[in-house]
Amino acid sequence: MKNLLQRARKTIKIKNMLFLTIAGIINAFGITIFLNPVNLYDSGISGTAMLAAQLTPESLSLSLFLIIFNLPLFLFGLKKQGKKFTFYAIYTVAVYSFVSWLITDVLPVDVSMASPLAGTDLLLCAVFGGVISGIGSGLAIKFGGAMDGIEVMAVIFAKKIGVSVGSFVMAYNIVLYVVCGFILQSWILPLYSIVTYFAALKTIDFIVEGFDRAKAATIIASVSRCDEICNALSEEFQSGVTVMQAQGGYSGKDKVMIYFVVNRFQIGKLKEIVREIDKKAYISITEVADVFSRNDSL
Repeated sequence: MKNLLQRARKTIKIKNMLFLTIAGIINAFGITIFLNPVNLYDSGISGTAMLAAQLTPESLSLSLFLIIFNLPLFLFGLKKQGKKFTFYAIYTVAVYSFVSWLITDVLPVDVSMASPLAGTDLLLCAVFGGVISGIGSGLAIKFGGAMDGIEVMAVIFAKKIGVSVGSFVMAYNIVLYVVCGFILQSWILPLYSIVTYFAALKTIDFIVEGFDRAKAATIIASVSRCDEICNALSEEFQSGVTVMQAQGGYSGKDKVMIYFVVNRFQIGKLKEIVREIDKKAYISITEVADVFSRNDSL
């Protein structure tokens, strides 16, 4: 652990540490204020820690189980994920655990029987708990860390057993909720916990990938129209265009492939410009999660 801290210190960024601290605080707020008081379960190791805390004496708290369950998983994935990621992840979980302890055991907030904000309304607790914890988890991922060790295990083992990372995590959560149902002898709380899981999942997507994903347009056009299309797109959208040489697989004719990134509000105008210049052009639109470039890079 000491070597990990020394090596990570050389590459860690203050901005990342700040947002990872905020992520841990937000996640702790969502879990302890909305989910834990009404016995709803988060996903992954966090949900497992919540179940373990409910089944053991009060001296073994949620914050303790978060550290006990997550720390070995992050250290196990050290070689695969790298020292910086492991340091960021352990730090984020430590903040999450510490703030959870503050809320449940130190601050004058009663979270023993009901949510201070949503009472015993399971739907409100499930939705808001999921969204808030999703914001925390999304920020952790966005700034280089993680809130849950099960994601590390998914990266390591999913490919070995022939499933995707998402499928691995979902399978773990299904098993977790089924176990909760059998232990509690009731399926109401596990079913509401699934609502929490999907609310958190969509929120993480929004935080990591943005509310309005960019669109990548691939345009296959004739060589003679290439310059005119590129100039029109650059002038209209004030952005660079990438051109690649191509050949029609059936016709054998020379073509150009134009790659251009727009937002969803610009798709209609892009189609209009291309169609006016080359009515036979082929246009394909796909979603892209992130775009990194300088203004003069294309």
